[in-house]
Amino acid sequence: MNETASLRARAEIDLAALRANVRILRERAAGAQLMAVVKSDGYGHGAVPCARAAREAGATWLGTATPQEAFALRAAGIDGRIMCWLWTPGGPWREAIEAGIDVSVSGMWALREVVAAAEAAGLPARVQLKADTGLGRNGCQPADWPELVTEALAAERSGHLRITGLWSHFACADEPGHPSIAAQLDVYRTMVAYAEKEGVEPEVRHIANSPATLTVPASHFDLVRTGIAMYGISPAPELGTPADFGLRPVMTLAASVALVKDAPAGHGVSYGHHYTTTAGTTLGLVPVGYADGVPRHASGRGPVLIGGKVRTVAGRVAMDQFVVDLHGDRPEEGAEAVLFGPGDRGEPTAQDWAEAADTIAYEIVTRIGARVPRVYAHETADPADRTRTAGLVEAAGALGAGGGVER
Repeated sequence: MNETASLRARAEIDLAALRANVRILRERAAGAQLMAVVKSDGYGHGAVPCARAAREAGATWLGTATPQEAFALRAAGIDGRIMCWLWTPGGPWREAIEAGIDVSVSGMWALREVVAAAEAAGLPARVQLKADTGLGRNGCQPADWPELVTEALAAERSGHLRITGLWSHFACADEPGHPSIAAQLDVYRTMVAYAEKEGVEPEVRHIANSPATLTVPASHFDLVRTGIAMYGISPAPELGTPADFGLRPVMTLAASVALVKDAPAGHGVSYGHHYTTTAGTTLGLVPVGYADGVPRHASGRGPVLIGGKVRTVAGRVAMDQFVVDLHGDRPEEGAEAVLFGPGDRGEPTAQDWAEAADTIAYEIVTRIGARVPRVYAHETADPADRTRTAGLVEAAGALGAGGGVER
């Protein structure tokens, strides 16, 4: 038994797979820099180890949502360019400026707060102006763009900031062929052209997220922002599996079977008795539940590999545990139950759980809770990784650069 097998549960994180994924994505976006997005604790994989591995694989930028996420990277000794984009009034602008973090500005209130923080710090802020090209979320509307650009340029001339980027975000890049993709690209080009005509000289222009990196080459510009794809999950399952894109899932979620017992026919299982045994059988207890991030919506449907067979959650997922019907099989207590992983051993994938819970694989990995320890494999880069990556790039080539949807 290996040293992690005695754990109640563990999320095994394959950093060699992450490095390989980053290299694959860099190949797909050849000519553009790559931002490794490590928000939400690296999509549940661990922000600091994943950030370091991504840097080793050639990511020149790191991206976070909240300032606290960016500060945690700096506290861990991670240098280089970091961008943070989710701000609210009164946020820690000065701390971000002093930490050398690129901050995103979508409106005049934020620009005013950045300028005040830069004055207090005695340092220029690094600011990226975000355009709302059609997502309707964060970002500056086209009608308000001239004012924001004019005031940002004035602040740049006064030495309070440097405009380092012009960026936006797609609404439907995970739906190849959706008309909004081409429409947003047109709006983005127009808004960038206006800013540059007025005198903005950005270091980077970027709009491509993971699905656009994989399927919309025209969106790559100077930088691509890869989140879920870096962790080996397809952002567009209807277009291809991770393997189709040359990617490998990074997280494997496993637990140790806590109990195996006989149960007679007609025995109710878990809260509400939504599952009742139809014959004498064996039941296995898996000691993870919705407090660990196992979705309750997958009750009665979530797949688990135990003893070489894929089983299904029997009845409701509880807070700390769920049950599977083993149909007479008797694996030993302590046997491994694999909820999801790359699929190499026939185990389910995060996408399988997403379908069981009527959600997306992003949610499956990001919701795995803090009480599930992360166990890291291949923390030190292996030179052989590059050889393996080259093979994956070649294998995925047909669906990649040649098969992408250019708009």
